[in-house]
Formats: sequence, C-alpha cells, structure tokens
Amino acid sequence: MYCPTCWNTDTKVLDSRITEDGKSIKRRRECLNCSNRFNTFEKYEKVSLMIEKTLGKMEEYNEEKLYGSILKAFNKRWVSVKIIDNVMFHIEQKLVNKRKITSREIWEYVLEELKKIDEVAYIRYASVYYDFQNGNDYVAFIKKEFGK
Repeated sequence: MYCPTCWNTDTKVLDSRITEDGKSIKRRRECLNCSNRFNTFEKYEKVSLMIEKTLGKMEEYNEEKLYGSILKAFNKRWVSVKIIDNVMFHIEQKLVNKRKITSREIWEYVLEELKKIDEVAYIRYASVYYDFQNGNDYVAFIKKEFGK
C-alpha cells in the first residue's frame, strides 16, 4: 500500500474494522517513512460468473437482474427487504466458487429459497420458470407441489 503523501510502500496497520454493510474492511494505516495516517478499504473481488442461458447464449451474472426478478415474485406480499436480501445471500453463497452456471440452476436455487418463505412468490416465480400458458398449468403445478 502506497502512502498518499510520500508514496512510500512501508506502512503499518493501526486499526481494522468491518464496515456497516459488512462487505469491506476499513483499515487505518500509518506510513513508516513520514508518519502520515490514512484510511484504506479492502473489498473482496468478485470473480466473473458466466451464465449459460436456455438457448445456449452466454451472459455475465447480473445481481441486480436476479434481485429484480425476486422482487417481482414478492410484489405486494408481506415480505420485508431484509428477507429478500437474505434470499439473495443464500443464492449467492451457492454461486461463490463457480465460474459458469446454467440459468436453470439459478432458477432452481431461487425456487428452493422462495418455497421456504412464501407460496405465492414461489408460484409466481415458477410460472415464469415453467412458462405457464393458462390456468390449468397453475392448477396442475399447485396440485403437484402442494397436494391441494
């Protein structure tokens, strides 16, 4: 780490703290050459994850796109943003060490999480995943999944 004042590379860490969002570490440093004190932030580097779409097209993983689709499933439901963030966390934990994944695998991860939380959101997401064409598709799915 370079000192922003004298560009010396010899610094020592005085204090380390996790940031409020829990996604980075703030370090207080001191230059061993000029005694200047400064802060640095350390973040983990996300490795690019490629998604193989249904028709074979490759696309880079987009966290916002996945989050948006999950939000739509929970539209006008009782679920808080904190719970939705938790769903995203669980899904992304499954993606951590992967370089390539199919969209089908991601859909299955999402469905697995939604089923634990809210049946309506689960059915909404499944209707897109399984491409329901009419009411009979919904009825058949609900009977199969919930025995109702």
